[in-house]
Amino acid sequence: MNTIDLRSDTVSHPTPAMREAMAKAEVGDDVYGDDPTVNQLEQDAADMFGFEAGLFVASGTQGNLVSLLTHCERGTEAIIGDKSHIFRYEAGGIAAVGGIMPHTVPVQPDGTLRLQDIRAAIRGDNQHFPRTRLITIENTQNAAGGVALPPQYVQSVAALAKEHGLKFHIDGARIFNAAAAYDVPVAELVRGADSVTFCLSKALCAPVGSVVVGSRAFIAEARRKRKMLGGGMRQAGVLAAAGLIALHEMSKRLHEDHVNAAYLADSLSTVPHLHVVSQHTNFVLVDLTPSAPFSADELARRLKLRGILISGYPNEPRIRLVTHYWITRESIDTLTAALKEALNEVQIAQ
Repeated sequence: MNTIDLRSDTVSHPTPAMREAMAKAEVGDDVYGDDPTVNQLEQDAADMFGFEAGLFVASGTQGNLVSLLTHCERGTEAIIGDKSHIFRYEAGGIAAVGGIMPHTVPVQPDGTLRLQDIRAAIRGDNQHFPRTRLITIENTQNAAGGVALPPQYVQSVAALAKEHGLKFHIDGARIFNAAAAYDVPVAELVRGADSVTFCLSKALCAPVGSVVVGSRAFIAEARRKRKMLGGGMRQAGVLAAAGLIALHEMSKRLHEDHVNAAYLADSLSTVPHLHVVSQHTNFVLVDLTPSAPFSADELARRLKLRGILISGYPNEPRIRLVTHYWITRESIDTLTAALKEALNEVQIAQ
């Protein structure tokens, strides 16, 4: 049975072109700086984002942690969204490893942090307070349903950070989706930031890896932090080869995933007991209505029997569906039919 997997775009697997490039990759020892494929990926990423240098890391979580460890000393504070990936889903790493205090502010339905909330969170010069060092935002905003933040907003946060002498980091795990949504070069979405992390392994289909970009001085220090975390890799060009295809080729096709997500949302609107909450970029959020005869977990179990994987939110009626390279219109039609069939089975049984 061919599985249709809509749990996340992290489940995307390498394309045939990636597998071929990995097999033929020129490699060296990356810790010594000798891997030409890694070096090319890092520089190409920096150039594309408008920065001086880049650093290949194992994951977006590692990229965010390395970045915050580089920007912040122990006992200082970072302003972070209360629904951000860094705060919710990265195992408390900034506190456990870096001794960095998160100062959370509310993530709005449009994925932004209100400028007045950020400003109010900046500490004054008082010996009782931790020193504020950093502002960080997430684009696209995962917990808000994959919503893309516009360039104008990002630049307004950058200006606020500069006004207060703070560093500005962007968790851009899916920032190429944001660039596709606004039809702008990715550099337009990070102007004014001090560092950016982006993932190669989500909708870009690489098997593993993220890249951090910033100034040469920042990346030099971030490289030390990566080593401290056990992230120094050796013949990593095997992975970077897939990353180069992700960066230069897969980043250009993400609008197709967005179109399919819109088609998915329209299709699901015809399914009884489902309410489409939102569709942004490659994310579709759906709620089971009160009339639904079973929970989201039970729905996921029934679909799994049909070769379809979805994920819900714990103890909530909400389901998140994410399109990617391996999800086609036919996949979506199969999902829609399976949902109607599963619900019809319950109605017949009653």
